[in-house]
Formats: sequence, C-alpha cells, structure tokens
Amino acid sequence: MLPASRAWYVVALVTAAIAISYFDRQTLPVAIAAIQHSIPISDVQFASLQTAFLVTYALLYVGGGKLLDTIGTRKGFAIIMVWWSLACALQGLARGMALLLAARLLLGTGEGGGFPAATRVVAEWLPADRRSTGMGIINAGTAIGSVIAPPLVGLILWLGNWREVFFVSGGLGLLWTVWWLASSHGERPAATAGATEAALSMPWARLLRSRQVLGLAAAKFLSDSAWYFYLFWLPKYLYDARGFDIRHVSYFGWIPYAASGVGSFLGGWFSSRLMRAGHSLNYSRKAALGVSAALMPAVMLVPRAPIPLALLLFSVVFFGQQSWSGLIMTLPADIFPLGSVGSVAGLIGFGGAVGGATFGMVAGELLKHGAGYGTLFLLAGSLHLIAFGIILLTSGTLRAPTFPSLSSNGGLVLP
Repeated sequence: MLPASRAWYVVALVTAAIAISYFDRQTLPVAIAAIQHSIPISDVQFASLQTAFLVTYALLYVGGGKLLDTIGTRKGFAIIMVWWSLACALQGLARGMALLLAARLLLGTGEGGGFPAATRVVAEWLPADRRSTGMGIINAGTAIGSVIAPPLVGLILWLGNWREVFFVSGGLGLLWTVWWLASSHGERPAATAGATEAALSMPWARLLRSRQVLGLAAAKFLSDSAWYFYLFWLPKYLYDARGFDIRHVSYFGWIPYAASGVGSFLGGWFSSRLMRAGHSLNYSRKAALGVSAALMPAVMLVPRAPIPLALLLFSVVFFGQQSWSGLIMTLPADIFPLGSVGSVAGLIGFGGAVGGATFGMVAGELLKHGAGYGTLFLLAGSLHLIAFGIILLTSGTLRAPTFPSLSSNGGLVLP
C-alpha cells in the first residue's frame, strides 16, 4: 500500500472510532423515553447524567492527551477504546440512577482521549495542507455515530429492550480495537515523519501561559457549551416540545446530524482548498472558522418555526458547528510540535467539555424553573460568535512552529 493511501486508511480507522464514540454517548439521550419506564429520571437528573459524562470527559481530555504524547497513539487509543466500550456496556446493567451515573462517569473517562488521539493521527500522517481535510473527515465520524443512533437504537428497542442498546454499542467498540491493533502499525509518510523537532514536548506550565492555548480553550468552552446542549437535548426537545415519540425521533432525528457530517467535511475541505490556492495558514483557518460561526444564530428561530423548518434550522446549525469543531481541533496539529499536540488538544478539549457540562446544568435548572427552550436557543445561538472573537483577539498570526525558537531549557517560546 502506498504511504499516502495508508495515511487515508488510518484516517478512516479513526473516523470509525469517533463514530462509535458519538453513538455511545447518544444511546442514553435517544433511549431516554424507554429507560424512564424502568428508571424515573427528571430533567435535572437527566442533566446530571450528561454532566457526569462531561466532567470526567473534561478531566481525561487533558489526561488522555498527555497519555498519548507519552505512550504513543497506537497503544493509547486501544486502551481508551476498551475502557469506554466496557463503560458503555455497563449502563445496560443499571437498575437505578446510581449505576447509570457511575457508568456515565466511566464513559467520559474513556472517551476523553478520543479527539487528542485523532489530532495526533492528523499530525503524524498528514502534511499541513491536508490536515484540515483529514480532521474534517474524522470529525464527520461524529455525524455518522449520531445519524445511526436514532434508527439503530429504535430498531434495537423494537426487537428487544433498552439494555441491549448499551451492550451492542460496547461490543462495537471492542471489535474496533481488534481492527485498530491489526491495522495501525507501519511507517509514516515521509512528509510527516523523521523530523526530530516534531518530537519536542513542552511542559504544561508553558502551555498554560500561552495566549494561543488559553484563547482556544476559552473559545472551545463557549462553542461546546452550545454543541453539547444540542447533542444531548435535541431528542428530549423533540419529545417534550414537539410531541415526538421514539418512532418519530428514529425517522427524523438523524437529519441534523447528517448535516453536521457534511459541514465537518466541507469546512475542512474549504480551509485546505484556501491553502492550496496560496493563502496563508492564518487566513485559511480563520476564514473558514468565521463562516462557520456566522451560521450558528439560526437556532434562535427554532421555537417559532414549524417542524420541517425547525429541522432545517437545526441542520444549518449542526452543519456550522461541526465545520467549526473540525477546524479548531486541527489547530494544535498546525501550530504545535508533535510531542505536544495531544497535550494541547487535551487542554482545548478540556475547556469544551467543561463548557458543555456547565451549560447542560444551566439548561436543566432553567427548564426546572420555568424558562422555555427559546431562552436556551437564544443563549446557545450567540456563543460561537463570541468564541470567534476570542480567537481573533488571542491567537495572533497562526503559523507552523518555528523550531529554532527554543528557550534555554528546551521549551518552545510561545506567544
């Protein structure tokens, strides 16, 4: 197999892993109506289950990134996939809130390493003018997992019961681990391997003083606040506010997630296209991020829209969000040496997961105290624009790392 072809094959492997991760985290929201027949779950308890996932997801985003920088992508990815697959299956054994909550905590612990691993794969296997396309393809895995969740969960519920949803999901992850270990070894393409500078690892203290890292983490905090709200609450919104049942969610709930996959791919392709046309890395990434952010206020119109238009508006927003997400998670591979890509991606993802956990709890409390979904959509629809402003203010000029610019103790001098 030619090196370039092998690189895209590895990208496809990681795309499948991200699809499984998003299927795993969507099983509970999609099956919630069936679960509530066995385990009573209020809006506040539902929010706490999502927050439990996101808290450990945030912590292990950082820890998982460091783990991958330490032991390597191949071994690290296998470990975290086995962990989160077993945690997902554990939810099927729950008889009450306690075990469900514990399983969600463990699921977040495993899945926290997924995107740092994906970012390292992009840095290891693809040159700069292909990275946003590669990350766009990988990020489209979020859509694949989310698209198949409503119909597949609905089918499993029709054939069996809600517990089997989690057993099937966990089994998929274990099968992927075997595929990964059998397929992911081998030489890197010459364009991305062999540079000793790429192995530089920067201390966390230095990363945490970087305006670029802090700005990207803050932007991800805001944008993922909106994304995790949409991801976890869309099925419940359709149940509660639009009168959907599991059959309707299975039929129509996948549409916005399909749009998110298209957005993920096209956002990455657009930025790569700008680079290949001669534009700078700085312009190519920021132009695509700005276009993505501009689509997000469309969600504010959802509460007054009829169902077909509401699904279209959700689709526009999901398109923009995942275009944004793939681009922002490409930046660590663009502007940091390989030895720190996992750590930087972990810190940025930590900000995103904390934002998602925070906004999820806010959403549960606001609904409990009488606020409508319209208020939540108004808040969520503004967050990407603020996040883009933060990136413009803090990122400086985006460029590949300049390896001669090393401090006396071996750390890269960061802005």
